Amino acid sequence: MNLPLFIGLRYTRAKRKNHFISFISLISMAGIAIGVMTVIVVISVMNGFDKELKQRMLGSIAHATVSSFGDEYIHGWENALQLAQNTPGVVSAAPYVSSEAMIQGLQTTGALIQGIVPKYEKTVTKIAEHMKYGSMDDLKEGEFTIILGYSLAATLGAGPGDKVVVYIPQFKTTAVGVMPRLKRFTVVGVFEMGSYEYDSKLALVHLSSAQKLKQTQGGIEGIRIKTNDIMQAPKIAYHLSENLGGFFKVRNWTQANSNFYQATQQERIVMFIILSMIVAVAAFNILSTMVMLVTEKNSDIAILRTLGLSSGQVMRLFMVSGVIIGAIGAIIGTVLGLIVSINVNSIISLIEDFFKTEFMPADVYYVSDITADIHQADVWAIVIVAFSLSILATLYPAWRASKVHPAEALRYE
Repeated sequence: MNLPLFIGLRYTRAKRKNHFISFISLISMAGIAIGVMTVIVVISVMNGFDKELKQRMLGSIAHATVSSFGDEYIHGWENALQLAQNTPGVVSAAPYVSSEAMIQGLQTTGALIQGIVPKYEKTVTKIAEHMKYGSMDDLKEGEFTIILGYSLAATLGAGPGDKVVVYIPQFKTTAVGVMPRLKRFTVVGVFEMGSYEYDSKLALVHLSSAQKLKQTQGGIEGIRIKTNDIMQAPKIAYHLSENLGGFFKVRNWTQANSNFYQATQQERIVMFIILSMIVAVAAFNILSTMVMLVTEKNSDIAILRTLGLSSGQVMRLFMVSGVIIGAIGAIIGTVLGLIVSINVNSIISLIEDFFKTEFMPADVYYVSDITADIHQADVWAIVIVAFSLSILATLYPAWRASKVHPAEALRYE
């Protein structure tokens, strides 16, 4: 066996003359383990929260959209729809026409009207899965029917069977003057996505009704795209743009929701850096442990140097002891972190039951369930950071050990 490794392992296993050093070694190992466990659990819970938030938010919007340049409508959109559906990575596509509008029921409020084709829309968004009343198929071609978000319906005081009037910001000249374009619709359904932004602002009508209301002459504003991997949407959108040519503009969800996307990415990075400080503090414990160990082993170092051990070998000898402490702590912390992350929901439920409280009430928080989403890359990054800090913490004490002069160390022995 390599001599520095052999002696380093012996030093790690051997009982200390000073029991305080042994205690500090255990504290250092426990500190690394707790730090790694904490970072894994927190990052996994943040990943779970981020995933749940994206699923709710992106359940009512597309992963990418295709539109024409300028304010022109897309005519002959069936060919573009077919081409989009045949693009690798694209699961489904759906045409749409949208318009900001005022809706009048018992009260009047602003809303976003989207004209859709139910058979296509159901393959792109999850609104059909969140219908509280009625069905998306109740939107029939040629019939002026409408589906409202839950909060929007409550604001209007309208439910299934009621009539609402939709005003869009286009005007026409009549005998009595300039009038806004309007149409009376019958409410046939209500959906609830769990996102206030969409439940309070979004209303769905059939594509043909939206085309007549906006007078698009059979054209559409764009095509919504669903991909097989939401995180690969930018790459898929790029390939789709190349396939469609220069007549169309393709935007993915990270561009349409850039502030949200950047905020979640920066939040994870900042939290990772902050929590890594816990591991760094534990690494300082390793440094203090190794400094005391070097002081205790001064005479042993001198004897080893006298027997022919080089400065580099002495340095590696003490690095072995520190790295083993860090490695064992990192392994224990990783195992504990994965166990806690996998069972975090059950653990939180037990704590809530014990203290008779609810940490995240559903009527207060947007996401009330605490779940963890473990990413292998994150776990490896945390372990590598912990292991690297452990190695760095051993460099100075090991360097000091390599500079011990045998004659001075053995003078008073």
